[in-house]
Amino acid sequence: DPDMPFVPSIPEDQFILVEEGDPTVIPCRTSDPDAQVTLVNSLDKSVYALHDTKQGFIGNFPAGSYTCKTIVKGVEFKSDEFLIYIIRATSQLPVEIEALKTVYKTGETIVVTCVVFDNEVVNLQWNYPGKVKEKGLIKLDDIKVPSQKLVYTLTIPEASVKDTGDYECTARHATKEVKENKKVVITVHDKGFVHLEPQFSPLEAVNLHEVKNFVVDVQ
Repeated sequence: DPDMPFVPSIPEDQFILVEEGDPTVIPCRTSDPDAQVTLVNSLDKSVYALHDTKQGFIGNFPAGSYTCKTIVKGVEFKSDEFLIYIIRATSQLPVEIEALKTVYKTGETIVVTCVVFDNEVVNLQWNYPGKVKEKGLIKLDDIKVPSQKLVYTLTIPEASVKDTGDYECTARHATKEVKENKKVVITVHDKGFVHLEPQFSPLEAVNLHEVKNFVVDVQ
């Protein structure tokens, strides 16, 4: 198609996630198998790479924006802009789930964090008793120093007995079929309670100036 030398790309193809050191494909495919295509970077400088008309340019590219150019009957055409993001990732997914405490009273705020180490881009999902009612606030902190970690914090305000149960986070790798999940059990009581066991009688006698200890076990 001389009026459409580059096959239209869908938005998902224009954002390319690549792990450090891995080759990738900039998918500017052509409708003419004999088209001469040039790849340029954001500074409009040519970038040398192998071009396959059915796939696009193949190589190890630095992060940044790239565009493909070709000329048809003296007219220059440009492809869509492609954005490459270099991500830090490992083949495994080290994940930890943390809860400051696992027993709450009604009305308190439940806080659970899920931490993913050494991976910059993951898909993380929470499963917990109040998820159906969307009772939960999720915050993400991307920490890069001194090491890479993603901290997902789930907050449940005004907890009730119905919020008792399993709190589970599942992390999925951005580019590999790898997933890891961790869970913690949270219990919410209707009200607080204590159990006392005095180790002394209802009536005790003491001499003048005598020091006497009264011991109580509190649970």
